[in-house]
Amino acid sequence: MLRTTLAAAAVLCLSHAASAQEMTAAQRDACMGDYEKYCKSVTPGGGRIIACLAKESDKITPSCKKVLTAAEKK
Repeated sequence: MLRTTLAAAAVLCLSHAASAQEMTAAQRDACMGDYEKYCKSVTPGGGRIIACLAKESDKITPSCKKVLTAAEKK
């Protein structure tokens, strides 16, 4: 439970790094699995999670790619 809560908090940081707007629960959910698989050791803040997910863009799910692409446009 704590691990899931910490992972969710880290993924929440995506919105702050990508734009000033909050991500929806659906957007966070779209990247949660990719975050846990590829970027869970990354310290949140300063855009590090987004940078990690972008670095792994050839491996992440299409739904997470869509969220990251939309975040980049804002």
